[in-house]
Amino acid sequence: MFSHSALRTARSFSVSAAVSNRCIFYTQNGDPTKVLRSMTFPKLNPPSPNTLNLKFLLASINPADLNTIEGVYPAKPGPTSNLASNGLGSCEEPVFVGGNEGLAQVTQVGKGVEGIKEGDWVVMDNSQLGTWSTSRNVSFNDVIKLPASGLTEVHGATMTVNPTTAYNMLHDFVDLKEGDWMIQNGANSAVGQLVIQLARERGINNINFVRSRDDMAPLVEHLESLGATKILTYDDLNDKSLRGKVKEWTGGKDIRLALNCVGGEPTTSMTKLLGQDAHLVSYGAMSKKPLSLPTSLHIFKNLTSHGFWQTNWTKSHSRGEKENLISKLAEMMKEGKASIKAPEHTIVTIGATESDQEATEKIRGVFADISLGKFGKKVLLKLEETSL
Repeated sequence: MFSHSALRTARSFSVSAAVSNRCIFYTQNGDPTKVLRSMTFPKLNPPSPNTLNLKFLLASINPADLNTIEGVYPAKPGPTSNLASNGLGSCEEPVFVGGNEGLAQVTQVGKGVEGIKEGDWVVMDNSQLGTWSTSRNVSFNDVIKLPASGLTEVHGATMTVNPTTAYNMLHDFVDLKEGDWMIQNGANSAVGQLVIQLARERGINNINFVRSRDDMAPLVEHLESLGATKILTYDDLNDKSLRGKVKEWTGGKDIRLALNCVGGEPTTSMTKLLGQDAHLVSYGAMSKKPLSLPTSLHIFKNLTSHGFWQTNWTKSHSRGEKENLISKLAEMMKEGKASIKAPEHTIVTIGATESDQEATEKIRGVFADISLGKFGKKVLLKLEETSL
């Protein structure tokens, strides 16, 4: 827990040191609406060899960030101890800076760094680096450079989690060709919408399941604009005639890839639509119910079930492979082409004149609203350098 004396120390330090940076941090796991805080800290020192100083332009707030703060997510951030010479953020009192995904601009380059220069845009090539900050010093191996032009800040800030997940699941398990079919649930999720766009780019037909709602028309129109071939609800899975309809749509061609982020009975029913030698890839469990698969699908149809976590993919692939993936995605996001649209989003700005107390109240309020589902779209965080 924070002591009042520690907070006073951090506050007095920030005022007396004519600081310019700010970050959102926590010192222990717990409810984000209670443990998150804002702190200001001095300008960064010149970068040491093989490191970069970054200025974050925009950062994502993802569902996994909430779980990380709560302490229930497998990926754990390391403590940060180079923000201050004493007090919070120092070696004596390290903190955890929030944020896993974001877009940054290189402001200074240390000796030994090659291929990256001041002004370049970069994204993170390592997890839990603490992107909810105005500035950070990182190893040059922890970032990947983006193309020189053609990307928006929103595209850059949302590139390394959902788009990479969608791309890899669509490419790594089944060698789908133009005209083939795939199926997914959670189709209106961030990853689901990206899968639709990437499938359209490759000419892959897609059947998409979403939760039923009173007015389906706006959602159907939106998903069709992204490239959805068919859009159904989980209730449709109970229709005994569905299998015949699917066979008619596909011309009898086997569906060999299913993507699952829901679990429970809807996923069980969805897998029954798969053909021979199909692969089920699970990357979430929104229903919080276990995955139950008929044994007959494994015996008679040779179904293979996989789990997918992008963090593991990042750890197990070379830097060159990761740079190649980011390059491909960036090309599809470039203005003028926009094969991948920027997600619908809200930008929360913590302004330069807001005190740490005001910033703390704002960020806790944001997480309270997120927990209540008030945003309904991607939340992005913009931290301005403080003028306090």
